Amino acid sequence: MAREFQRGHKARLSDLTAGTDLYIGVQITGPGLAFDISCFGLDADERLSDDRYFVFYNQPESPEGAIRQLGPQAGDTESFRVTFDEVPDAVRRLSFTATLDGDGQMSQVAPGYLRIVAGGEEVARYAFDGSEFTTERAVMLGDFYVKDVWRFAAVGQGFDGGLAALLQHFGGEVAEEARAPEGEAAEAPGFAPPAGPAPAFAPPPGGPPSPPPAPAPVQPPPPAPVPQQPAASVPQHAAPTIAAPMPAPVAQPPGPPQPPPGSYAPPGVPAQASPPGFGQQPPGQAVPGGYGVPQQGGAGLRVSLEKYREVPVGRRWTLQNGQLVRADLGVDPQPVLARQGSMVLYQGDVDFSHKSAGFVGRVVGQATGQEMQLMRCAGRGQVFFADDSSHLHPIELQGDGICVSAENVLAFDETLHYEVRRIEGHGIPGGVLFTMQFQGTGTVVVKTHGTPVVLPVTPMTYADAQAVVAWSSAAQVIVSSQVRLRRTAYPGHSGESVNLQFRGAPGNFIVVQPYEV
Repeated sequence: MAREFQRGHKARLSDLTAGTDLYIGVQITGPGLAFDISCFGLDADERLSDDRYFVFYNQPESPEGAIRQLGPQAGDTESFRVTFDEVPDAVRRLSFTATLDGDGQMSQVAPGYLRIVAGGEEVARYAFDGSEFTTERAVMLGDFYVKDVWRFAAVGQGFDGGLAALLQHFGGEVAEEARAPEGEAAEAPGFAPPAGPAPAFAPPPGGPPSPPPAPAPVQPPPPAPVPQQPAASVPQHAAPTIAAPMPAPVAQPPGPPQPPPGSYAPPGVPAQASPPGFGQQPPGQAVPGGYGVPQQGGAGLRVSLEKYREVPVGRRWTLQNGQLVRADLGVDPQPVLARQGSMVLYQGDVDFSHKSAGFVGRVVGQATGQEMQLMRCAGRGQVFFADDSSHLHPIELQGDGICVSAENVLAFDETLHYEVRRIEGHGIPGGVLFTMQFQGTGTVVVKTHGTPVVLPVTPMTYADAQAVVAWSSAAQVIVSSQVRLRRTAYPGHSGESVNLQFRGAPGNFIVVQPYEV
């Protein structure tokens, strides 16, 4: 039976199948909607550093053939073949996306899915529908990424700005281009279906497959300026022709070529106002990531605030900036636990309730100094958390554990198991120290004063007990006390009375902040 994923869920690919030559199918439809489905091969920084790994209908195969677009088949709107053993080491993430080709919004899509098939058998499926989206025009459906091994994540997040914003987010460039002569646009150079029949795969001559294929006539009275001048500036694979179709363009007077709808001018290059109804970003709204169609009037305020727009990355936990983190509850049934009063903004239908620690939990928390006053956030939507401008660091656990002082915990997934851990030592007040230990699969958001340093554990690793923030739970912790009678009885001691010594196998670490509590 195929494993069902919901938005935000992740898993090792090896837990789904032992195969590495997989079929990826996407079904996405909607009344009057047309879609282009692509795969972005990204580097370790999640950037499209090599545009040969942007696999779409006009470039259906990566250079070595590890990623291939197969076309619609077996009930899927689009399908791919990915041979993970052949994916180059430079490609660390494969992001499968869908963009609207024409008017509409992703909230209008019918129930669809992204599925993984191994050896002809479906092993995983991420199902979605329009209720998960709002005004997006491009969405990231699912990602395959390397984190020690290949893993899969159901994403289901996107961009209002469509393909242009998606390319800009991945570090690609949306080049200006004039509308090409009709003969060139119909051929889609370099496009050919892979071996074997793929029903209705090739786009009809004259445009993308879904809209009526009636070619948009380009018959401007002065024919020379439009097709010739930008032809030399269009790079290979530049601005994939997935732009939203529009009515026949109005003839332009002689002069510099104007970008067609769907092309976004780089900052500082003015663009003409787009005709109404072309299905792109509404007037007055900028495309996330910096590209936008300049509007007349009010540009100063909009440009000034552009850098503070919400980060549209589709993950369970996303850093908006160094002091603000967003939790996407989505359709994930697992709530989030957070420090009471740490919510600064939320969108959607989210319920906030008190999370009781129980009588024993309160007694233990008060006795150890590790009491956490928590609230439970459940529902569907996005919740933003912050605390006194502290620096925030989401730490993802995949079955491993981490020790963090309760004072440094901002929020975490309810799926994680947490308990008070005792650290014994001699020569310290009470003879013990305490911390919180988190284990399982999920994310815990740790807050620090200032930017911390992460160090590997060696036999000679010591940290001030008041500055250490967290450490891997597999590390052995020993209290090293320098409190002596002479230093207690006479002034002039160093002030470094209690340190923690860490020991452990390679791979263990500690996190220390530039601040003493």
